[in-house]
Amino acid sequence: MARTRHSNSHRGGPRVEMERVLPSKVAAISPFVDKLMLLIKKCRCAPGNETDIEIALREALENAVIHGNHEDPRKHVYVRCRCEADEEVSIIVKDEGQGFDSNALPDPTGPGAIQSTHGRGVYMMKAFMDEVRFEQGGAVVYMRKKSGNAQPDRPKDL
Repeated sequence: MARTRHSNSHRGGPRVEMERVLPSKVAAISPFVDKLMLLIKKCRCAPGNETDIEIALREALENAVIHGNHEDPRKHVYVRCRCEADEEVSIIVKDEGQGFDSNALPDPTGPGAIQSTHGRGVYMMKAFMDEVRFEQGGAVVYMRKKSGNAQPDRPKDL
């Protein structure tokens, strides 16, 4: 399913809303992210913050495909993006998995975890976006990045 809506009726300027359904394949992530980031840049939704958005989006999609759907070809990942020019970008990523307890994740900066090759996705999403919350038992992640060049309060290790 692919749907994109453009609107000029929003208070600050144009708004673009897009919905896509992706297969549960790691190979589907980069082509999709590349296209969505072009749209976000073109619409100037969060100028100066595109790299932060891209990193968080890639992490959310990888988590959905790998951990949520376990790369099951019968399952899909649903993405919804709303881009409001010079205001914000909000992205919702939903998988068909069982979810997880986002409060039970170990600290990826703690002793012993620093050498691990995984376990930093949620940490990075929270570091790069202004708002990250998990819904439906962790099967849905909602992320938002406001416009502006202000950098989030990132941990010094990033």
